[in-house]
Amino acid sequence: MTQHLAAPAPATDATATQWWRGAVIYQVYPRSFADGNGDGMGDLAGVRSRLPYLRDLGVDAVWLSPFYASPQADAGYDVADYRAIDPMFGTLLDADGLIRDAHALGLRIITDVVPNHSSDRHEWFRRALAEGPGSALRERYHFRPGKGMDGELPPNDWESVFGGPAWTRTTDPDGTPGDWYLHLFAPEQPDHNWEHPAVADEFRSILRFWLDMGVDGFRIDVAHGLVKAAGLPDLGTHDQLKLLGNDVMPFFDQDGVHAIYRSWRQILDEYPGERIGVAEAWTPTVERTANYVRPDELHQAFNFQYLGTYWDAEALREVIDTSLGAMRPVDAPATWVLSNHDVTRHTTRFANPAGLGTQIRTAGDPGLGLRRARAATLLMLALPGSAYVYQGEELGLPDVTDLPDEVRQDPSFFRAAGQDGFRDGCRVPLPWTTSGSSYGFGAGGSWLPQPASWAGLSVQAQTGDPGSTLELYRSALAVRRAQPGLGAGTGVTWLDGVPAGVLAFAREGFVCTANTTGAPVRLAVPGRLLLASAELAVEGTEFELSADTTVWWAV
Repeated sequence: MTQHLAAPAPATDATATQWWRGAVIYQVYPRSFADGNGDGMGDLAGVRSRLPYLRDLGVDAVWLSPFYASPQADAGYDVADYRAIDPMFGTLLDADGLIRDAHALGLRIITDVVPNHSSDRHEWFRRALAEGPGSALRERYHFRPGKGMDGELPPNDWESVFGGPAWTRTTDPDGTPGDWYLHLFAPEQPDHNWEHPAVADEFRSILRFWLDMGVDGFRIDVAHGLVKAAGLPDLGTHDQLKLLGNDVMPFFDQDGVHAIYRSWRQILDEYPGERIGVAEAWTPTVERTANYVRPDELHQAFNFQYLGTYWDAEALREVIDTSLGAMRPVDAPATWVLSNHDVTRHTTRFANPAGLGTQIRTAGDPGLGLRRARAATLLMLALPGSAYVYQGEELGLPDVTDLPDEVRQDPSFFRAAGQDGFRDGCRVPLPWTTSGSSYGFGAGGSWLPQPASWAGLSVQAQTGDPGSTLELYRSALAVRRAQPGLGAGTGVTWLDGVPAGVLAFAREGFVCTANTTGAPVRLAVPGRLLLASAELAVEGTEFELSADTTVWWAV
């Protein structure tokens, strides 16, 4: 389909003020957000029906995880057609209606683009296999002869992020064993060869297709992975997953990726309304992440160093300072995120001891986790820059750690020696109402089972309850929007004279105090109370800051 269904969003006074520098962006995982047709799977019609909820929550933009035509080997991150909607999610008309409705409500739409790899059902790859050795289409992927006497060994020692070798051997059309192809993720996700000009041309066209549809930007999946080191050299070690995020790998964070994003920035800048690019870039340091958001490249990059920091004052202060310091020289906003579709929800991470990483299999202490999560949210939303909210965190949802093996769908769960493979726990469909087969998710149940306790965590149950996590988010986002000193910015002023384990910083007309310890502390009242993550006792010129609590003050 080549006819574009919606004009680009017009430029307005609001879009001329670099909205993305202080935006709160809400991630929707479409299959788990809302089901519009009652088949048990979330879809675009469901998302569209819930847009008023997101407007009332107070977010600025909605990021949609992939909804493209896909065999769903990796929940849509294996794309067969980048210009088509998978029937499980709807049609291009549904996408057009969603974009139009969002704009009418004052919301922007950011869509995922998946350039590192395609599906093995993509027409290019299917033809490359069918045509056999010598096919020109094989040059758009990484096909290589194997090592060994008969080519029976992979071309190098690279390992898949999902476990096992990063290579799969093909069978030639005559039935004999053939070359191998590279897939840094599942075998159904062959990596593109970005050295081939046709790949770059195709993705520039894909960007224009969706920009013409009216989307306001792109979240770029595996933005750090597009370029591989020349010659695809051996890494020389096993357990390579443990090195990710600690070292520059021959298949990740290569300097050549930046030429790609400079060309993409030129396209984004052609469109009105300040369309943006957001990098999912796992890098060894925040300073290397900053390379992706230099003035002529992308607008934002996810701050995974912050996401991986535990609820500890010293560690948090260090990562906040490092993040702000790294972004300042490139004039880019810092971003802050606590959860997403690939990690255990922070309500559960903070319910467990430190040092367990971002994928955790145990529920821990749910009460402690929720208390810390609420406090962490106010801390995050007080920091300068842009914040990301993952669907359901505003309800205080925990990870579902006890899903039976037979319902799991995370591909890495089924691969030996892979990552933990428990991402399904953060993808369980949302509860909207206190009753029904799927608590309002849809009329036909839900593709992953929801815990019975989620009835009490539903939107219906929490709406109007001043002590609920949902109302805390609504209040926080309203205050953030109204308070001049919140949102965009480049730095904070740390306040002295606070006990160990307490963070206190000032911004224009504003002070944030956060107690990361397990015991209350007494502090001087710095100003007028705006919002607190837990009950607060103010006594004259002092107040008692409860354990695991954050407070906002106007000064």
